[in-house]
Amino acid sequence: MNNMQRIMRTMAVAIALFAVGFAAPAFAQDAHIGTWKGDIAKSTFSPAPTGPAPSSATRTYEMFGNGLKNTLTTVSADGKSTTTAYSAHFDGKDYPYTGSQNFDTIALKRIDASTFTSEIKKAGKVVSTVRNTVSPDGKTMTIAIKGTNAQGQPTSSVTVFEKQ
Repeated sequence: MNNMQRIMRTMAVAIALFAVGFAAPAFAQDAHIGTWKGDIAKSTFSPAPTGPAPSSATRTYEMFGNGLKNTLTTVSADGKSTTTAYSAHFDGKDYPYTGSQNFDTIALKRIDASTFTSEIKKAGKVVSTVRNTVSPDGKTMTIAIKGTNAQGQPTSSVTVFEKQ
């Protein structure tokens, strides 16, 4: 092998290693993917709910291009099931959020593979800001929400979910 071939081979290997290192984060698995069950006992709400706590809350996240598809099914104390859902990219743009009269769009921003933030809106007005974080061990997800309720009062909550 002559000198020129050695240089070309070294450059090709360096370029390949750089490309793989650069592309790896794009292929990293999002820590949110999967099914999560709410732990109401570990969660906090302010102001406190006036009625009974839901009997269950289950979130399912799936990949949606470079974003997430989320389905949340909540079963109330009286057994009534409610489902909300969105499919959104991590580009800060508004996407439809269906299933609730309290909001109609969501905009996601990626922080890292285990954290993202979102703005939830109703008729173009932000009603909640959210920080969604999965623990380093991948077993617990915490969703911190600050916003206003239908009466215009400030609200906050920290909801804890366990990976199923």
